[in-house]
Amino acid sequence: MSSLFDLPFEEPEPDPGPAAEAAPEPGEPPGRGPADTGRRVLTVSELTGRIRSLLEVEFAETWVEGEISNCRLWNTGHLYFTLKDGGAQIKAVMFRSALRHLRFAPADGLRVVARGRVGVYEPKGEYQIVCEHLEPEGLGALQLAFDQLKARLAKEGLFDERRKRPLPALPRKIGVVTSLDGAAVRDIIKVLRRRYPNAHLVIGPTRVQGEGAALDIARAMSAIGAVRGVDVVIVGRGGGSIEDLWAFNEEVVARAIAGCPVPTISAVGHETDVTIADFVADLRAPTPSAAAEMVVARKDDFWSRIDRLADRVDSAVRSRLHRLEARLRTIEARPGFGGFHARVALRGRHAAELGHALHVALRDRIAAHDRAYQTLRRALDTRDPRRRFAELRTRLVGADGRLGTALARRRHAADARFRGAAARLDTLSPLAVLGRGYAVCWNDDRTAIIRDAAAVRAGDRVKITLERGELDCEVTGHGDAEARR
Repeated sequence: MSSLFDLPFEEPEPDPGPAAEAAPEPGEPPGRGPADTGRRVLTVSELTGRIRSLLEVEFAETWVEGEISNCRLWNTGHLYFTLKDGGAQIKAVMFRSALRHLRFAPADGLRVVARGRVGVYEPKGEYQIVCEHLEPEGLGALQLAFDQLKARLAKEGLFDERRKRPLPALPRKIGVVTSLDGAAVRDIIKVLRRRYPNAHLVIGPTRVQGEGAALDIARAMSAIGAVRGVDVVIVGRGGGSIEDLWAFNEEVVARAIAGCPVPTISAVGHETDVTIADFVADLRAPTPSAAAEMVVARKDDFWSRIDRLADRVDSAVRSRLHRLEARLRTIEARPGFGGFHARVALRGRHAAELGHALHVALRDRIAAHDRAYQTLRRALDTRDPRRRFAELRTRLVGADGRLGTALARRRHAADARFRGAAARLDTLSPLAVLGRGYAVCWNDDRTAIIRDAAAVRAGDRVKITLERGELDCEVTGHGDAEARR
C-alpha cells in the first residue's frame, strides 16, 4: 500500500490531447520538455539556507514571551529549553557567554520575556531562537535571583536562629569590612571614638559595588576572620539602589559571613534595605552607625550598669544577713537554748581531753613500734650478708698472706737443699774426675770399663773417654803398673 510520501511532489499533468507535443526524443531526460525550461529545482541545503537567510534578516532581534519547559544545562555551559504558550512552542538556546550575565536561574514553569534572534539549525531543518537576554515576566531579574538564593540558603539552614552567636559584652578588637571611600567607615569610627575610644579597630578595605565586588568582600571577610584577637566583625556600606547593594546578595558573600569564626553584624544600606547578608549575619543593624552602637556600650553606661549590679548584690547580702540575724535571735529565745553555750563548752573540753589522750596513745604506740623496729634493724644488721662477706674477705686476705709467706719459706728451704745436693752430686760425678785429667777406658763395644791392663791384649781396640771427646785407640802393648810405680 502506497503512502502519501510515495506520491510525486509536483501536481499531476493533464491527459495529453490531440494537440499534445510529441514524445521526447531518445536521450532527453523524462519530464524535461520545452514546457519545463522556466522551472528551478533547489537542493535541500539551498532551500534551508534561503529560509535561514530570510528568518535571520526578518527576525534579527525579537522579543518573545512564553513559559520555559524542558530546561537543560549541558556540560558545555549552554542552556537548551523550549518556550511555549497555549497554542505553540519554539526551541531556544542560550549560550554560555550570555548565560553568565543572568542574575537568576532559569527553570521549568517560569514565564519569561526573551530577547534574541531567530535562526535555523540546518542539520535537522529546525528553527530556534538564540536568546541573548532573559527577564522574568512581571518580576525583576534581581528580585527573582534574590528570592531563589534566599530560599536555597534558608533550606541549608544558614538563616537558622540557633546558629546565631551573641555579641561580646565589651570587645577589645573590632573588625570592619567596608570601603575606605564611603561614609560608612567614617560613621563607624565616629561612633566608636565617642562611645569607646580604647577600642582597637581593624579595617579590611574592599569594593562594595560593581563587578567583582562580592568576591572582594568575601576575601576581606576571610582576612579579617584570620586576624588574631578580633572579637566581632562589622560588614556593610551606605544605602543605595538594589543594583548598588547587589554585592551583598551574592552567595559567596553569604557563605563568607556564615564561615566567619567570630560574631558578625550586617550593616548594609538604610533601615528599609534588606539583603541576604542581613539574614546570614548573627545580628542585623539598620545602619553602619547603629552597628557601631551595638558593638560597644557607652563607657559610663557600662560603669553605671556595674554600679547598679553592685548595689543589687549589696542589698541582697544585707537582706540575707538581716534574715539570718532574726532567725538566730528567734532560736536563742527558745527555752531549750538556755545553757547551750555551757554545754557546748563542756563538750568541747571533753573533746579536747579525748583528743589529748588519743594523741598520747598514738605517740606511745608509735614509740613502741619504733623500738621494735630498731631492735629488728640491729638484728638484721648482724646478719647482713654484706658484713658477713666483709669479714670473710678480711679472713681470706689474712689466710692468703700467711699462705704466701709459708710457700716462700718452703720454697727457700727446698732451694737450699737442692743446691746442697747438687754440690754433693757434683763432687761425686765422674765428670768432675775427668775434669781433673783422668780418663775412662772402655772395650771396643763400650760394654765394660777396663780396669786392669791384663784384660786386653796387643792389637785390641779400646775407647777412651776424656772430659771433652772420646779416643778410639789400638793396644800395642802393656806393662806392669807396679813396675811403673
